[in-house]
Amino acid sequence: MVYTRKDVSTLTTSERRRFVNALLEVKRRGEYDEFVRTHIEYYTADGERGLRVAHMAPSFLPWHRRFLLDLENTLRRVDESVTLPYWDWTRNRTPTAVPWIDDLLGGTGRRSDRQVMSGPFAYRHGRWTIKVGVTDTEFLMRDLGRSRDPLALPRARDLEKALKDPVYDTAPWGSTSAKGFRNKLEGWGPGSGPASWLNHNRVHRWVGGHMVGGASVNDPVFWMHHAFVDLLWSRWQRRHPNARYLPARPLAAGDAQRGRVVARRQKMPPWDVTPEELQDHSGIYRYA
Repeated sequence: MVYTRKDVSTLTTSERRRFVNALLEVKRRGEYDEFVRTHIEYYTADGERGLRVAHMAPSFLPWHRRFLLDLENTLRRVDESVTLPYWDWTRNRTPTAVPWIDDLLGGTGRRSDRQVMSGPFAYRHGRWTIKVGVTDTEFLMRDLGRSRDPLALPRARDLEKALKDPVYDTAPWGSTSAKGFRNKLEGWGPGSGPASWLNHNRVHRWVGGHMVGGASVNDPVFWMHHAFVDLLWSRWQRRHPNARYLPARPLAAGDAQRGRVVARRQKMPPWDVTPEELQDHSGIYRYA
């Protein structure tokens, strides 16, 4: 049966409570930390050697679609009424808007050490200890809006620059691809610093704390953010119905990216699934 993913700002009090409780139970069981480990393992930059599947690569979108489905299925084994909500950061743009409320994700971190002090994922409640990360910090950290060097979330017009591109991806299939929907949405822009953080990437930087880097899964907002990114891929597909995932075939011998990116019908680790098999989610879920 096809289920529905909703805008997080439309969830009822009961839906928010059930979503939070399912996350806390998955964390208690130790399953949540496996998702953190997986994301860290596959967070490979295009300046490093080897295959890239999760970031800086064409498979950014199908890889995260499958990653979200795995977490969603895990939550639904706890409570079958739960689905992943999405956070539309072009509409809910302030540090006090949904989802940054006490009965959902809580708010920003305190100024001294960025520790989140409110909401169900605050360390002081003892139910959300950071056990897998790139530092030894045990508490969840955020810096919504970057208080010392303010940063604005992307707007609808920023997304439009990505959505209107009719080509899925282009060579060199990484962070320097100037054309193609995938990189314009993923958000690796030219230059360095805030001006180069676009769309998806800018949101990670705006949240700050654990959302910056491979251990970003430690913040539950990761799933709401990527559910919206997944929805944007669906919108792009509807706008460009004849466009498909690229590259269509493995790259030619001699191409510097051969063996480093996944083609349409190649398997995406850690799963036995291809980007082509993940292009259509309509038989599993829809977006409200």
